[in-house]
Amino acid sequence: MESIRNIAIIAHVDHGKTTLVDKIIQSCIVENLKKENKELILDNNDLERERGITILSKNISVKYKNVKINIIDTPGHADFGGEVERVLKMADGVLLLVDAFEGVMPQTRFVLQKAIELNLKPVLVINKIDKENCQPETVQESVFDLMFNLKASENQLDFETIYGSSKQGWMSDDWKQPTNNINILLDTIIQHIPEAPVREGATQMQITSLDYSSFKGRIAIGRVFQGSIEKGKYYNLCKQGENKKIQIKELFEFTGLGKSPINNVISGDICAIVGVDDFEIGDTIASVDNPEPLPRIKVDEPTMSMLFTINNSPFFGKEGKYCTSRHIRDRLYAELEKNLAMRIEDGESEDKFNVFGRGILHLSVLIETMRREGFELQVGKPQVINKEINGVKCEPMEVLVIDVPEEFSGKVIELVSQRKGDMLVMEPKGDLLHLEFDIPSRGLIGLRNNILTATSGNAIMTHRFREYAPVKGDIPERMKGSLISMEAGTATAFSINKLQDRGRFFISPGAEIYKGQVIGENNRDNDLDLNVVKGKKLTNMRTQSTDAAVQIAPKIDFSLEESMEYIQVDEYLEITPESLRMRKITYI
Repeated sequence: MESIRNIAIIAHVDHGKTTLVDKIIQSCIVENLKKENKELILDNNDLERERGITILSKNISVKYKNVKINIIDTPGHADFGGEVERVLKMADGVLLLVDAFEGVMPQTRFVLQKAIELNLKPVLVINKIDKENCQPETVQESVFDLMFNLKASENQLDFETIYGSSKQGWMSDDWKQPTNNINILLDTIIQHIPEAPVREGATQMQITSLDYSSFKGRIAIGRVFQGSIEKGKYYNLCKQGENKKIQIKELFEFTGLGKSPINNVISGDICAIVGVDDFEIGDTIASVDNPEPLPRIKVDEPTMSMLFTINNSPFFGKEGKYCTSRHIRDRLYAELEKNLAMRIEDGESEDKFNVFGRGILHLSVLIETMRREGFELQVGKPQVINKEINGVKCEPMEVLVIDVPEEFSGKVIELVSQRKGDMLVMEPKGDLLHLEFDIPSRGLIGLRNNILTATSGNAIMTHRFREYAPVKGDIPERMKGSLISMEAGTATAFSINKLQDRGRFFISPGAEIYKGQVIGENNRDNDLDLNVVKGKKLTNMRTQSTDAAVQIAPKIDFSLEESMEYIQVDEYLEITPESLRMRKITYI
């Protein structure tokens, strides 16, 4: 019987988790790789490749020195904490990756806390040693302090430290002596991560993840905690409040990047099951004779909500395939099956849905995915979820971390203070100034855009949920009003040129617009109706050269997150596969 190690890789966003997993894959199963090394093998979702972040956790398995190592790549962003929490249940230890320059960041703390609560043994990997101004010794000390503050056990505090560069493909136990491979890391995993225990007794396997195949249907993924699972045998599916008899039609183990059919899986290993249709994440597959369900997975509650509704603009149905409330409803409720941290409630009418998530990014990834699938919809302004605790109205508070060049620090502090942020830390970090604030979640809506504008794009912003605290009072909304189109038609260069002194436009000449569409930002704090469809009157004095002399400032292109943060309470963001438009909800 082979020895098994189950290990999850956790870290802050962009500290090199997926790159490291790719290097492990390449060093252990090079002969099976048919892809070039330019792209990340694991980030196979278009959205993941574009944004450079991991959104969905993934499983792979490699063999090293006759030991099977199951590796789980997890997202680093706190908005996808639901993904992290459930997959950590499959692991016996964690690889904690920390950037040698940036050190401990908000999400490092978030994911490490989850691992410590589950009593997982960590191995510290200080990555990106090839960076200038890196300080590995300082980083190691700060990780130790963090673990101590998070009340780690003595066994957890006695962790091994490995240094290296995932990008260059080397790891070493001494950062001053680079090697030419990552074998020392794999040896450390085998030595210091506990072997997956083989527990005899009645079968227990918790479903922690799911996959979908158009040929096989839904595939349940999880770890066998006790006993074994055999192909063709009958088991009990323990759901909330009921048990259901099921048969395992097909059984797979993870090998390399894919799955291989197998007849029997012992406790300690991770497997995939076909033949179970109506399961939910958190359900337990147990023996028929003695079904003992495992405790269900607990996930932090959502902190933000948004209204989703059908697209009822004049351009309805021009670009999307799925436009009806039934389509949107089915798609949202299908998301609940695999997205544990999300909640959905039906709204005041049949075509409105309140969607609750962990943050702007969490909700925007869902919206972007729906866009690419061909959906048309409208969303309202994000709202934070308040709670009443001991008779006091409380709101979610977050720790905001900003690294910014010193010359912009005053402007950043001013912007955060306006939104009821309290400064906690201010210290130099290489050539940047490291700032930490305590800020309400609603103060973060629209803040990123303002700070990036004020710092010429030089600020690095991250945040994580801290706790619910009493409401801090009013936060100033967007200071400037909207420019609204009062006519439908095609925008003309002549009209836009004449109106440039009124504000900044979100459209270019030739764009098709409709009545009530938000086409720009006013210089003042009130909304202003404009006619940008009006063309130039023809005269017998017209020449080509006078029209060519028109100089129009480039339009402002907002990303999806920026648009979600920008809209006001009385505005909708219209989302189609090809366009993002803002509009007034009621325009007379």
